[in-house]
Amino acid sequence: MTSRFVVHYRIFASSRDEAAERAAGIALEQTVEIPRDVVPRGYIEDEIVGRIESLAEEDEGRHLARISYSPDSVGAELPQLLNVMFGNSSIQKGIKVVGLDLGATLAERFPGARFGVDGVRRRAGRPAGGLIAPVIKPQGSDADTLAGIAYRCALAGADVVKDDHGLTDQAMAPFRTRCEKVASAVARANRETGGSCLYFPNLAGRSDDLMDFAGFARDCGAGGVLVIPGLFGFDLIRRLAADETFDLPIMAHPSFLGSSVLSDTFGFTHGMMFGVLQRLAGADISIFPNVGGRFGFSAAECLDIAGACRDPAGVGRRIFPSPGGGMSVERAGDMKQMYGDDVVFLLGGSLLRYGDRIGEAITAMRSALRAANGRAQSEPAD
Repeated sequence: MTSRFVVHYRIFASSRDEAAERAAGIALEQTVEIPRDVVPRGYIEDEIVGRIESLAEEDEGRHLARISYSPDSVGAELPQLLNVMFGNSSIQKGIKVVGLDLGATLAERFPGARFGVDGVRRRAGRPAGGLIAPVIKPQGSDADTLAGIAYRCALAGADVVKDDHGLTDQAMAPFRTRCEKVASAVARANRETGGSCLYFPNLAGRSDDLMDFAGFARDCGAGGVLVIPGLFGFDLIRRLAADETFDLPIMAHPSFLGSSVLSDTFGFTHGMMFGVLQRLAGADISIFPNVGGRFGFSAAECLDIAGACRDPAGVGRRIFPSPGGGMSVERAGDMKQMYGDDVVFLLGGSLLRYGDRIGEAITAMRSALRAANGRAQSEPAD
């Protein structure tokens, strides 16, 4: 006996009757995609068609529908699970996905992250506290320049050094050349410091090259990979996370996904897109735009993401939220207070202002996080 999974939809409608009609339409649209009066009786009607489990008014003009679906509609395919959740309905206005109860059957089929918070900490040699992840950039730099930046960051105690998501397989720094040189530079810094900094190259280029690139990254000593599911699909993350021969943590970048969350009345909530779906695919670290930066996410939206990443009741292992785009050494203390310890702090363009002294910024960031931790421990409990 399989257990059905439940998707929570926020439906914008002027009355309960309209909301009920829209919910019934979602249940059909996401499964059989035919009029209700021609649904075949028996297995299809009883099992396949979506069921409205509940419908309640949240606020004026907003209703919450919980619709369950059969795992038989999904099989073991992540793209089809996403398709059943919000395929055709994503093309309609006034519907927003706000929650997912995976159920026991699909929880076995989609175990989530291979490493999660604890596994990444072990690989990075950082058992407690926030992780620091500088980004090597800009696009147009050659591989030696990028390797030099990575070396100085790793030497200063960075936990993760990652490619900028705009570094793909361009002629200026081709993937294999860049990956080899940066991985070697980070390994040299680790030998000199005794550290465990991890290099995450951006797994990008033509889609038919990606699995070969992943194997190359592993073989030349990368500590993980960066993947852009908005461009290459969530199933690439699932495929890598399930591959026991690959066995590296995966960091997911939000590029091309913004339009899925920016509307108040359709798409996904921030926590669903950058928390739940990333965990479902198997990402270990989920990058998202930080509050106060140039992308306009609010504090509440960022905390929604962080909560979805780290919810013990979520899909599989807890994963790291990774705020970026507006992170700086100066904001480290406030961000530590906001996000706590289980977080990867992404440092991007602001680091380049330090030039050859970029390592000083990493050291200052670590000191600021430690100072913030000390303040937190000394504050009296409520």
